Amino acid sequence: MRISQLDGQRVALWGWGREGRAAYRAIRSRLPTLPLTLFCSQDEAVDAAALGDAHLVVSTTVDGESLSRFEIVVKSPGISPYGEAGSIASAAGARLIGGTSLWFGDHADENGIVANAVCVTGTKGKSTTTSLLAHLLRSAGHRTALAGNIGLPLLEVLDPQPAPDYWAIELSSYQTGDVAVSGARPAVAVVLNIFPEHLDWHGSHARYVADKLRLVTDAHPRIAVLNAADPILSTLQLPEDVAVRWFGDARGWHLRDDVLYRGDDAVIDTRGLPLPGRHNRGNLAAVLTAIEALGLDAQSLATAAFDFEPLPHRLQTLGERDGTTYVNDSISTTPHATLAALDCFADRDVAVLVGGHDRGLDWSDFAAAMRAHAPKAVVTMGANGPRIHALLAPVAAEAGFDLREASDLADAMNQARDALQRASAKSPVVLLSPGAPSFGVWRDYVDRGRDFARRAGFDPDMISAIPGLGIA
Repeated sequence: MRISQLDGQRVALWGWGREGRAAYRAIRSRLPTLPLTLFCSQDEAVDAAALGDAHLVVSTTVDGESLSRFEIVVKSPGISPYGEAGSIASAAGARLIGGTSLWFGDHADENGIVANAVCVTGTKGKSTTTSLLAHLLRSAGHRTALAGNIGLPLLEVLDPQPAPDYWAIELSSYQTGDVAVSGARPAVAVVLNIFPEHLDWHGSHARYVADKLRLVTDAHPRIAVLNAADPILSTLQLPEDVAVRWFGDARGWHLRDDVLYRGDDAVIDTRGLPLPGRHNRGNLAAVLTAIEALGLDAQSLATAAFDFEPLPHRLQTLGERDGTTYVNDSISTTPHATLAALDCFADRDVAVLVGGHDRGLDWSDFAAAMRAHAPKAVVTMGANGPRIHALLAPVAAEAGFDLREASDLADAMNQARDALQRASAKSPVVLLSPGAPSFGVWRDYVDRGRDFARRAGFDPDMISAIPGLGIA
């Protein structure tokens, strides 16, 4: 759907965060007098009222009945359409879409294709992969936009001048369906992996998987780039009009030990890359496969990955204080991500901080891994901390690692340091890799990572900027 197609329809905005404000500005840039109703919080209503827009009605009460009065509801990504209000509105005929859908509709050519757009999604590694894609394209001299879920809403860059040669777009599972309903086809869509996540938003693991995969099953990208090593992706059946390119497969780009191969040709040794974790080095294979899908020479660009600047809050080594290294992996919101983080420090003595907002994820695989590959200490915290602690207690007694329970982040850090000191740890590491969202105590994972950095004695302003965001 193009923004111009909203003209003459009953339209509401639901949410007034950064995405909501971007949607408002984009709509007003095309349709300055379109009547709009905004549903938001009391505090946000004050901000919206200050706009002085005579064609904007602001409401702080939202329910299914009020939403049902509209034909189109442009909602912020964090608002689930599966909740009571969204479900009632959808049943009454309201279309719930996100700003991502409007952006794609406005950028499709006459054939319905956004020919220079590469979309990246996946449970783990999508931000680093998208940023690395933009970096390699720029290293080849292509003006490239880095936007989407990574920190720059697409509607904030609706009409850039001059237009970029390529768009590197990160999509969360909250946004993949928006591409599908936009009526536009991205040139390339990359899916890295699928693990359980965001069950509170999607309602179930099955729905999460289905929503995540809509980028390739329903959006009909020209080319889908898929991970051959992922059990869900490797058996996926796609529409006939979608070509598939595999990474992690011996016939294409893949890792053998630490060496990156293209088929049988060794290309680079990845051990010197500034990519934290083997999974991120493996995702370089996804990036190069996507670049080839665009018709470019990927092999000549592989070495440019050595100049990549890692993203903040993703296995980010902050530095050392009193002989202890502090690592900020606040982006970790699943137990699988925490296991990947621990694997990166298998040769160090680690105290890991886990727990946060409880959205019902199963930690049994994490507990099983602790039986054979436990760190020196695990400190639980947050709303799901007691549940994780109870699950790990018998494992800790058997495997012999120090298991502790903390009241908050400050307490968790103190207990981590104490556990490492009591263990006479060598090369000690305090690792924040919560495996859970930050809702409740912090605004988001960035706020949590900044708090961790500050309490560890580092300047949070020096560790938070996302390199390369925007168009360059």
